[in-house]
Amino acid sequence: MSFTTVEEREYMTRVPYASTFCSLMYAMVCTRPDLSQVVSMINRYRHDLGRGHWKAVKWVLRYIKGTIDVGLVFEKNSTGKQKYVGYVDSDYAGELNKRRSTMGYVFTLSQTPVS
Repeated sequence: MSFTTVEEREYMTRVPYASTFCSLMYAMVCTRPDLSQVVSMINRYRHDLGRGHWKAVKWVLRYIKGTIDVGLVFEKNSTGKQKYVGYVDSDYAGELNKRRSTMGYVFTLSQTPVS
């Protein structure tokens, strides 16, 4: 997806990729943890940009616009308390090729996953 022609190189010099990326980082850290994977992926290619990378960033912006009214809701349970619970699962050497161990976790606040 990197640029290959002089025209594309000139086009990418006029694209506000860096400032848009910083805005996505801010949104991810402050309010949108669902963006962490895609922001990590587009960060990998900041040094060698092409039109495809800019299209990916615009796709993320459209996703944010389409999900602006979606969010996590933290409600108290019937006892009036918020409860923080963590679940962990692990597997010792379960990966067959390299015999690595794997682990997964989820933490919930009032039955809503937060990590």
